[in-house]
Amino acid sequence: VLSFLSFYNNVFSENDWGVSYSPSHICALKDSSVIMSCTYTYPTGHQIKKVLWSKNPVQGEESPDLSEDPEYSQRLQYLGDTQQNCTIRLSHVTQKDEHMYCFRFITDKPGGKWTGYPGVTLTVTDLQVEAPERVTEGHNVSLTCNSSCTLTDRATFIWYRNSQPLTERRDGNNQLLLQSVRREDAGRYSCALHGHSYISPAARLSVTCEYSHVSVVGRLVILYISVGVTLFILSLFFFLMAKVNHSSPHHDRHKACNVELNEPVYANEMVGVLAEVFLQKTKLSSPVAKGN
Repeated sequence: VLSFLSFYNNVFSENDWGVSYSPSHICALKDSSVIMSCTYTYPTGHQIKKVLWSKNPVQGEESPDLSEDPEYSQRLQYLGDTQQNCTIRLSHVTQKDEHMYCFRFITDKPGGKWTGYPGVTLTVTDLQVEAPERVTEGHNVSLTCNSSCTLTDRATFIWYRNSQPLTERRDGNNQLLLQSVRREDAGRYSCALHGHSYISPAARLSVTCEYSHVSVVGRLVILYISVGVTLFILSLFFFLMAKVNHSSPHHDRHKACNVELNEPVYANEMVGVLAEVFLQKTKLSSPVAKGN
């Protein structure tokens, strides 16, 4: 009798019943497939009659079978067996699938029921590109592909600019480094994981000209001054020429001859003045040109 009782206690010992999950927490990308690896044990002599997965089970209550739930029946695939493996695959996960999932099995013996609690906690994330709104031409900039949790599977990130893949930017790092950016680097950037269909919303990157506001204003001021001085000199020149051409007719012939003889000389002097003004304007403008 004692031997029988000892055998009976060993058969129904809690150490003989169990469910193991690996890992117990999963962070998955939106619209991806998730593998929940699972093994279970039970006393010798029991035969498995039913296996099922449920979500958010309540102790003391019968948990519904997810394979009979319309929201899961087409996406849940049991990859295990009726021996020790209870692994499942859940496809096209979304934020609505963020629950605790537990495996339950029933044997052919009275009281032969077991639920592996706690189970697998699933978190579903999307991707977001973090980037500065604008960067100055010639500077370096870093873009980051962020997720709300650390992805369980080792991921290879892919980057897109204006919906076109940047094939040279594919690695395990979630950052994209652009060195000495040019205007051609401006655009809408998005990221994804290799082997997955989900692509993040795009973030716009603007590349601004390297010229400063001060240098632009300075060039404009000098330009306006140069134009103003030139117009003033030209106006003065034509005014004096008109004054000479309309000299008083009462001057004697000798004075008229003197005027005729002096006109070419005066014109030459004015040309010299204009040439000197032009050279001065060039000297004023040259520092700005070097600054560009």
